[in-house]
This record gives sequence, C-alpha cells and structure tokens, in this order.
Amino acid sequence: MSKPMTIGQLARRSGVSIRALRELDGMKLVYGLGRSGSNYRLFDESALWCLQMIGRLRSLGLTLKEIQEICAVYIRQPGEPIGPHLRQKLDGALERTEARVAELLKVRQRIRRFGAAHDAALAGQAELQLYATDPRRPLLRVAS
Repeated sequence: MSKPMTIGQLARRSGVSIRALRELDGMKLVYGLGRSGSNYRLFDESALWCLQMIGRLRSLGLTLKEIQEICAVYIRQPGEPIGPHLRQKLDGALERTEARVAELLKVRQRIRRFGAAHDAALAGQAELQLYATDPRRPLLRVAS
C-alpha cells in the first residue's frame, strides 16, 4: 500500500483544486482515510479513482448532486445493479442538454437575424440604432 496523501498532494496528482477536493470530500464523493494527527485530510490511491469517476460522470452532463445520489445508492446497496439508477440520471442530463442545445440554436438564429438586419452598422458604415435610445448618450458625447 502506498503512503497516504494530503489534500495538497492529491490536488497536485489529480489536477483538481484543493477547494474542489474539500467540497467533494464534504459531499462524501471521495474515499478518504480520515485525518492525520495534525488534522490534515488523508487520501490513498482510491481517491484518484473517485476523481476519475466524478470526471467521467460530469463529462456526461451529470451534476454533483446527481453523482452524490448515485454514489449513495452504490454504497447503501452494494449488491444492487447501479445501471438503472445511472440510466435515470443520464436521461435527465440528456433532457437538459437537448433543452440547452435548442436554446443555443435560438440564440444563433437571433444573432444571424440581428447581423443581417444591421450589417452596415456592424461594419461601421452606419449608426447602430441599438444604442440610439440610451438616455445617457448625449452625456457620453460631451464627456468624450
């Protein structure tokens, strides 16, 4: 067995900030060994595995709360398959992602419409009417 790591050593090895590690440890998402006599948090190699799993699940769009819920089931019911619980969370992540994509497509369309409607102004060839209604505009001209 390797020598226990402090939170700083784990941060350097994993690339995860100490602040984030404290949060994850507080959420019981990282296997810890407890504390040293000097009250330092201690971790072993299994903490690195936990951080890899968290990274993988985050990359699939899961929130830390969702990961925490999956971990709770995993630890509370070790003989139960985790797949159905993960599927439920992934379905939620997919719904959120699809909603975000739909919103981004709307934003893209608004950008394109605005660009087409204000092409000359955006090229600096005309006044952009967007700022013409600024109530401070006369004051801004004087200040320049």
